[in-house]
Amino acid sequence: MTRSLSSRPLPDGLLDEMVRLASRAPSAGKAQGWHLVVLEGDDTARFWEITLPPTRRESFRWQGLLTAAAILLPFADPKAYTDRYSEPDKAATGLGVGPEAWPVPYWTIDASMSMMTLLLAAEDAGLGALLFGVFNGETELRDSLGVPSHLELLGAIALGYPNQDRQPGAAAGKGLSAGRPGRTPDQIIRRGGW
Repeated sequence: MTRSLSSRPLPDGLLDEMVRLASRAPSAGKAQGWHLVVLEGDDTARFWEITLPPTRRESFRWQGLLTAAAILLPFADPKAYTDRYSEPDKAATGLGVGPEAWPVPYWTIDASMSMMTLLLAAEDAGLGALLFGVFNGETELRDSLGVPSHLELLGAIALGYPNQDRQPGAAAGKGLSAGRPGRTPDQIIRRGGW
């Protein structure tokens, strides 16, 4: 994850190609129930004005995020899944009656897989990206963007070219959890059962 990004605009068509790749991620019933609101250029300021007001901005640790070329807002769409599973080839599953019929919210899982694919595509294209939570101002943000109420915001992705002065891993660029050791395969894998 890159926490300092340039405001240099993305090349025409690059984001479309990344989204095309992300749309190939697994999707239950090929419902593809995710949407992406893209804020570029001056529109990124609207995101920050709502989610990180100027009074809190000065103490914000990740100043390099404020210059990202784009902010992507991924939304999961439960209705796309219930609609898809109401169709004749899926109706027998009983999952078309509503989100409560689903033992697992596949709209969230599938949208998350798409976002992971998008993040990998960004890396492959030489871009930097950071997925982060939207913990403040979500209602106002949704209202200002006209987002339908049934969609679930999964977070935000700051996207752009990495600032040359702060590459990932630089002292100012590391997250607080960076020093925490990752789990080994032996700690994760349970062969043949628990």
